[in-house]
Amino acid sequence: MEYLLSIDQGTTSSRATLYAASGESLATESRPLAQHYPNPGWVEHDPQEIWEGQLACIAEAIAKAGIAPSQIAGIGITNQRETTVVWERGTGKPLHRAIVWQDRRTAELTESLKEQGLEAMVRERTGLLLDPYFSASKLCWLLDRVDGLRRRAERGEVCFGTVDSWLMFKLSGGQSHLTDISNASRTMLFNINTLEWDEDLLRLFRIPRAMLPEVRGSAAGFGHTSGEVAGAEIPIAGVAGDQQAALFGQGCFTPGMAKATFGTGAFVVMNSGARPGVGDGALSTIAWQLPGEAVQYALEGSIFIAGAAVQWLQEGLGLIGNAREVEALAASVSDSAGVYFVPALSGLGTPYWDPYARGVIAGLTRGSTKAHLARAALDAIAFQTLDAIRSMEKASGIALKELRVDGGAAANNLLLQIQADLLGVPVLRPRCTESTSLGAAFLAGIGAGVLDTSAIAAQWALDRRFEPQMERKRREELHRGWQKCVRLSLGWEKN
Repeated sequence: MEYLLSIDQGTTSSRATLYAASGESLATESRPLAQHYPNPGWVEHDPQEIWEGQLACIAEAIAKAGIAPSQIAGIGITNQRETTVVWERGTGKPLHRAIVWQDRRTAELTESLKEQGLEAMVRERTGLLLDPYFSASKLCWLLDRVDGLRRRAERGEVCFGTVDSWLMFKLSGGQSHLTDISNASRTMLFNINTLEWDEDLLRLFRIPRAMLPEVRGSAAGFGHTSGEVAGAEIPIAGVAGDQQAALFGQGCFTPGMAKATFGTGAFVVMNSGARPGVGDGALSTIAWQLPGEAVQYALEGSIFIAGAAVQWLQEGLGLIGNAREVEALAASVSDSAGVYFVPALSGLGTPYWDPYARGVIAGLTRGSTKAHLARAALDAIAFQTLDAIRSMEKASGIALKELRVDGGAAANNLLLQIQADLLGVPVLRPRCTESTSLGAAFLAGIGAGVLDTSAIAAQWALDRRFEPQMERKRREELHRGWQKCVRLSLGWEKN
């Protein structure tokens, strides 16, 4: 049997899963990842905690499966994207906490670049909008604020990478400073047309080229683990950002096929084929590149707060004991009774792209209860997904026929029914909702020569189909109320 190891480094957890080449999960292990909030709107991770957590997960997953590391055909890595790590090339020592994708500290910088009329150029070359979400402004901030970092980076002593690069460097014992083309496309430093680091963008953000990783395809040779780290020299054969990996794991290989991953945030990605889509609030990004094939592109809607809104109900307000309770609480009422919740707790993404937006709860009456707020939180996830998909449909000219879903919140039946009702198309939940992890394993299988896309597509299996039940008039009425509430949240923190 061929075995594939998937390393899935998320925003709130580290996870390693061992798969058979058939896609069957054999063993998994996970560790929570601490979140650090040094200032309002700032979010950081400890890179060393990421590494040590993954190292423990890898060892325990292999031990659970009862196989030898030498039996693993390839490792796939998938990761929270845009999160920015800098470390010392010679020692592998982190030089600052990682600045997480959710972090908004560089809002003034990106706003200044917009005011200089630079967004059109950035959009044309990267498919992205000027927003603190992406890595470039985060890296610029680190180079300006960490004492001596810029001088050391110019001398080639410092490595920059997204989390995939950091893990590959550590897994390889410092031999691999690499990234894949999907992660590179999320830095705002990579030209998705020429498929190279863009010199004009490096100058714009004042990034020394010497600190950048080498870019490779998504199912390529990324080196090997060192024997000291993993007990064997295992090929690292597949890498993709988490949302691209989920699209791949869902078998969305044809233009127009789309998936939504409901995790801490929610991310909607539509395969747009061999050419970049022209976004209208949606982002154009690289999906993947397989050996001997052209680059595949995608349109993406990025929603910063999805499952995190439910987490806030639990941790911030104490309305529920754990996230699993939200479905029953929300289902105890027939609807939100006019209550709307815009969870702009880290600004708003697609299609608004407003880092100054803040959370709003509106429509409260004396009869409003915690159940109505719980229902409004689920509605908010679905409304944000609807807004993203409408933007992507406009950009691509393709009307969505169905939406495949995955991620932790895809277990919530009420959420998926609300989503189908608001979209007006079926929502499909596969048997395996860990599409991100599975997609990384599949990419590793292709890179290791044990899988191809036809075999992967044949493995996708339906668990449940959610058909829309809401009348169009009611759907549009609810959406108008949502848009009215969104307008209240926009620009809230802007001077």
